[in-house]
Amino acid sequence: MLRKPLPCSVSRPTMAGSFHRRASVFLLLILLFLSGRRSLAHKNGLGSGRPTPVPHYSGNATEARMIEQQFMRWVKFVGSLRHSVFRRAMNKVFPSYTLTVDKNPAKGDFTTIQAAVDSLPLINLVRVVIKVNAGTFTEKVSISAMRAFVTVEGAGADKTVVQWGDTADTIGPSGLLLGTYNSATFAVNSAFFIAKNITFKNTAPSPRPGAVGKQAVALRISGDTAAFLGCRFLGAQDTLYDHIGRHYYKDCYIEGSVDFIFGNALSLYEVNLSVRRLLLLLRLEIRILDLTIGMQGSHVHAIAESTGAVTAQNRMSILDDTGFSFVNCKVTGSGALYLGRAWGAFSRVIFAYTYMDDIIISSGWFNWGDPNREMTVFYGQYKCSGPGANFVGRVPWSRELTDEEAKPFISLNFIDGSEWIRL
Repeated sequence: MLRKPLPCSVSRPTMAGSFHRRASVFLLLILLFLSGRRSLAHKNGLGSGRPTPVPHYSGNATEARMIEQQFMRWVKFVGSLRHSVFRRAMNKVFPSYTLTVDKNPAKGDFTTIQAAVDSLPLINLVRVVIKVNAGTFTEKVSISAMRAFVTVEGAGADKTVVQWGDTADTIGPSGLLLGTYNSATFAVNSAFFIAKNITFKNTAPSPRPGAVGKQAVALRISGDTAAFLGCRFLGAQDTLYDHIGRHYYKDCYIEGSVDFIFGNALSLYEVNLSVRRLLLLLRLEIRILDLTIGMQGSHVHAIAESTGAVTAQNRMSILDDTGFSFVNCKVTGSGALYLGRAWGAFSRVIFAYTYMDDIIISSGWFNWGDPNREMTVFYGQYKCSGPGANFVGRVPWSRELTDEEAKPFISLNFIDGSEWIRL
């Protein structure tokens, strides 16, 4: 006698397929999340770098094998891409594809930079170049954490500008104050970002001395392994939020008033610093390093009405492998300027091979009003020259570095550049 098939026997294959697909997607997201976290670690960090153990499946053996096979097919596919989160991902400028942004819809793929960014996959694993044609783009832009390998390239820093005017005391969409972090005109949260030949601007006016809540960030970089080439960063207070990660700046112009380069990143500035306070001018001209890195010159430009500071570095622990290094510079002009203020208790900033005119305050550094920080900060000069570089006048808690002490700070090795900079 024939038996009717059980109702559940029809639905089982569909349920199993659905389970397989969901399990594969879940494994993909977990691995990408863990790989993203590992990419933020400096090579001298505490991470072991060992692969995550493969989980043991206690269920049906056939089902487990199918999941494993699907997963390995996905790994093979990712391994075929230009960049893989499972191998050393190089910061190459060769694009997988290019998008164009133009204010004229007939001349580009998008009319805003944010629209171009939003068109990318939520998890992006290949280099995408967003070419932004000449024009002023008044918009606030944010690149999410999993959209890695993005290049934003303008038609020239004097031709392509992205601008917005938020400050820390601006009321946000939620009805709360934005704060410094969210005041950024352009925010990057992903790894392997490159910006070339573009201006990032915060249009908020220069605050009065002592004003509260007027921090106005032009760009915040919170992703690891980012490079900026031929860019301008324009603002007043807190212009460039060099937040976290390893970063490289070359041929850039940075304008601000107080603490206009600040954060807790590990960054190498091969820039030509120019600081103007009122009608006063300070220039740091970069020469070419022995690393065969050519450059045309960049600037940092201050517009403060009171005593300003180039840096406010926020290293908070002796275990933090962070700091700012400025190499091969020339400082000229007139006025009064600190090289840095100790935002973090273990703040670390180095100036090497720098000519300093008498614009630099003789003490050089400020302890942020906390004498305890004088015992923990690391502020140093190495083979600097000029009337403003006289170390005799420096605060006793700064250092004149020896050859051995300076060596870790004056090359691309400071930011593990040989591992990820391919420009």
